[in-house]
Amino acid sequence: MAELKTKQTVASARDFVAAIPDPARRRDCMDLLRIMEEIAGEPPRMWGASIVGFGTYDYRYASGRTGTWFRAGFSPRKQALTLYLMLDLDACAERLDALGRHKRGKSCVYVRGLADIDLEVLKGLVRDSCDQASPKSCGGSR
Repeated sequence: MAELKTKQTVASARDFVAAIPDPARRRDCMDLLRIMEEIAGEPPRMWGASIVGFGTYDYRYASGRTGTWFRAGFSPRKQALTLYLMLDLDACAERLDALGRHKRGKSCVYVRGLADIDLEVLKGLVRDSCDQASPKSCGGSR
């Protein structure tokens, strides 16, 4: 069975964000650090070389494969900020429509910047991501 390549590291997430060369991207990531840390109630941790994650949960697939992952996170990719939400994004379609300008993958939402989205909708999605015992469901925002 293949081992998960992206794991939690001891690197400083705050140092990682402070070193982002683009000032606008760095500001957005500092805001995401604050928002996600407040919601998760956990400090930011680096996962691999470029993902900032908050909290952890253990999962088990039907195949028996297990692992540990973060409950919500982000990565300042070159083309977009990648937001990692442990939710069924198809079940969250209406809420994502209210989020604002974005693209999405399986459990990732891609935004150009925080100015393009509704931060209250984002906070609700992050809260649900952090609250979920399973990354397969999407509850209402609290």
